[in-house]
Amino acid sequence: MTPCLINTPVLTTERLTLRAPQAADFDAIAPFITSDRARFVGGGADKDIGHAWRILAIFAGHWQLRGTGVFIMADRQTDRPIGSVGPWYPGDRPEQELGWSVWSPEDEGKGYAHEAILRLRRHTYADLGWTTAVSYIDARNTRSLALARRLGCTRDEAAPRPKSDEPIEVWRHPAPSEVLAA
Repeated sequence: MTPCLINTPVLTTERLTLRAPQAADFDAIAPFITSDRARFVGGGADKDIGHAWRILAIFAGHWQLRGTGVFIMADRQTDRPIGSVGPWYPGDRPEQELGWSVWSPEDEGKGYAHEAILRLRRHTYADLGWTTAVSYIDARNTRSLALARRLGCTRDEAAPRPKSDEPIEVWRHPAPSEVLAA
């Protein structure tokens, strides 16, 4: 028997399926989490596969604890995992967050995260009833900062930040009225 999260939504875009995490996603996420590319999202070259497993378990567990969580962004035709996107609200975050990561360098620059977040943001406001959302981005993460701008997010200097030794910026997503009217 393959365990799975039940009653989790499956969202689709033109190219992507956004679905709940599965144990089979480990082979795709582990190389990312244990690479320097993941240094802004809790991973890094100093991490091991045990740490990668715990990250995947955190993604799955958040669904149980909050009723929503990180989706695996997968190719709609093949179900190949590309990355993660999600509305989540870990206990150490001041606000509800929309986060993203693209796991393989080969998948960067193709607009997958942009496409996924646009769909996810509509879901978050329309189906989950969120009235606002932020993205916490390390100030050195130039790719994520560029994506936040492309998504229409604005830097919110007044918003509380998570406790961190890293230079975290808060980027506020457009309001539900703007997102749902589009």
